[in-house]
Order: sequence, then C-alpha cells, then structure tokens
Amino acid sequence: MNQIEAFVEIDAPPDVVWDALIAFDTYPEWDPLTRTIEGVAVDATGGSERSDAFAYRPRPIGPTVVAAEPPRRLAWHDRLVVPFAFDRYHEFHLEPIGDGRRTRLLQRETVRGALAGLAFDEARLERAFVAMNEAIATRAERRIAA
Repeated sequence: MNQIEAFVEIDAPPDVVWDALIAFDTYPEWDPLTRTIEGVAVDATGGSERSDAFAYRPRPIGPTVVAAEPPRRLAWHDRLVVPFAFDRYHEFHLEPIGDGRRTRLLQRETVRGALAGLAFDEARLERAFVAMNEAIATRAERRIAA
C-alpha cells in the first residue's frame, strides 16, 4: 500500500470549498491528474442535481464516488480494469477553522494492488496534489471575493 497526503488552508468556509470541489465539469481546467470526469452529480433518490445527498453516476470505467458528505468529505474509488491490479482510493476532507470562516483541506490517495509499486510516483503525485489544493483554494477564494 502506498499513500500520499497534502494539506492547504483556504480563506473560505467549507461550504464554498465544497461547491468548488464538486464542480466536476471544471476539473479539466485545473486538475493535473483528473483530466476528465464524465457523468453527473445526481440526487441519490433520482431527484435534483444540486442536492445535499448525491451520488455520482460515473462512466463505465473510471472513478466512482463512494462517499459524499457535504461539506465535509468526498471520496472516490478507481481501478485499472482488473480488481487488485491498481486500485486508487482518493479522498478530500474539509475541516472548518477560524470560527468556520476558513477551511483546512486534506487530500489523500491510497494506492493498492500488484502494480502499485510500479505505477506509484510519490514525487509526481505530491506536486500534483499541491497544485490541485492550490487550485481549489484559488477557486473557492474567488467565489468569496465575488
């Protein structure tokens, strides 16, 4: 098992950071690792797109959201075609700080499987996670400034 974590403190409350985080259609603009996320955020009961209780309907192969607890936690699982060859568990934790006006964001990925040792590039992932966290912070802080 391999794991990497990156933290950032954001000058925006968790609900604003959450909104930036779940804007899946914007990921190609700022995320160096997830160039596309296909699918839509839908209410777990089949209702509106902007519900507090949503699931993610993914493309047939790709990330599947396994936890969405607005505005605290988002996690998805992804695998390389065959189970246990290269499985990724990616999560974001949002913690309110400064009387809830700021957010501490933790991004973590755990990689397991037979190919994990070959495909896990810790230095590259750490740089990407720092860039992703900075991009999420910038997006959330812009929403507050607007």
